[in-house]
Amino acid sequence: MKTPESNTALERLYRESGWTMRQFAQAVNRIGTERGTPLKYREPSIHQWLKGHMPKEGARPIIVEAFARRLLRPITHSEAGFPAAATGAGTHMDMVEGLIDLGSLDMDPSRRSVLGASLFSVALTVPGLPDLVGRMEAIKADPQRRIGQSEVQAVSAMTDRLSGLDSDFGGRYARPMAAAFLVNIIAPYLKASASPETRKAMMSAASLHCYLTGWMAVDEGAHGRAQEYYVKSLELAGASGDRMTYCHVLRGMSVQAADLGHGAPAVRLANAAAQAAPVSSPRMRAFITGQQAHSFALAGEKANALASLREAERAVNQAESPVGTFGGFTSATLAYATAQVRHALGDTKGSIESLHDHFRLRDSTDSHRSKLIFSSLLAERQLHVGHLEAACATWNAVLDEYPGMHSGRVDGRVARIPSLLSPYKSNGTARQTFERVRELVAT
Repeated sequence: MKTPESNTALERLYRESGWTMRQFAQAVNRIGTERGTPLKYREPSIHQWLKGHMPKEGARPIIVEAFARRLLRPITHSEAGFPAAATGAGTHMDMVEGLIDLGSLDMDPSRRSVLGASLFSVALTVPGLPDLVGRMEAIKADPQRRIGQSEVQAVSAMTDRLSGLDSDFGGRYARPMAAAFLVNIIAPYLKASASPETRKAMMSAASLHCYLTGWMAVDEGAHGRAQEYYVKSLELAGASGDRMTYCHVLRGMSVQAADLGHGAPAVRLANAAAQAAPVSSPRMRAFITGQQAHSFALAGEKANALASLREAERAVNQAESPVGTFGGFTSATLAYATAQVRHALGDTKGSIESLHDHFRLRDSTDSHRSKLIFSSLLAERQLHVGHLEAACATWNAVLDEYPGMHSGRVDGRVARIPSLLSPYKSNGTARQTFERVRELVAT
């Protein structure tokens, strides 16, 4: 049997990373666990890869992602010495078909464990707005079906309804409905005959619906799947010339990256959103700059973080427009952004103060899910600074409402409580909260 030649491309990346073989294996295993498919690679496997033995097909994108995260730049399969990865939909003629394929995978709730295994990529290629112009005209229209503005209004109304369900009860139940509506109603509408104005409006409405479905995927922890929806949403927004939605989606992608702790990609996406934004209202400027502030803070860029936060404060003070379903940036949102910036910069006590400001300023437009997530963050930070009784009180308020919420993000926060309280079980309040969580999680 012929001995394989050394993978010089992989060796080059390995040297650039500065890793030991053990660290390389640990990075790959860590991403495998994040993906939901735990791996147990060790140094001998790394040695074999460097000597030219091809990793299993399922491991290759994880290896590429590990280097992308380490080197803070996109890495391709070919740059790692691997065969090119299979590409999915994305050509002019298959935009709708790709949308149907994506949504069809998501319509069955029983497939959640499989779909959750998709991999979040810090090096995801984002389609540029100029590259998307003209895609709307490339979709062949079905002469047997024609739509008008009433169909556009129906899509927008359904998206609003599903957004409300998602905010109030979590994405676990709402996402299959959103995916089914995308496949069975929106996709045929996109192929129907219509006036240029109606086709453009339908593409824009479809983009918002696709973005919402991706947001629901984030809530379930299916981060790679969410990125696929986000890219489709960008394609639809760009094809229809909807710059506002295009920059809104980029901002949402930055939020996802920031929540996962990836500061550099979060900055890249937030800056891209700012660059793509048209002349916008003060509310929209705050919406973008508030996210830039959090991203800069995570990336360790303190001066940029504080400058962006000041700009968000100025914009909120100027804003008068009402909060919309897919955006808006209120004083409560600003307080939350301030809390995240302070925490990322190491000021936990200041972060707690800002979270208290957030809850004081919240109103009926703020989502039920965000209340539980932000309250959980507050409890964790109260515990961190030694306020055990306050943390338990905050957690118990979350647990009062937890059974009615079907959110992977809330589940994840609640699941952390026992390990965080375990060192304090000699305290009666902590022990009572600990046991309450265990009982709720068990049921």
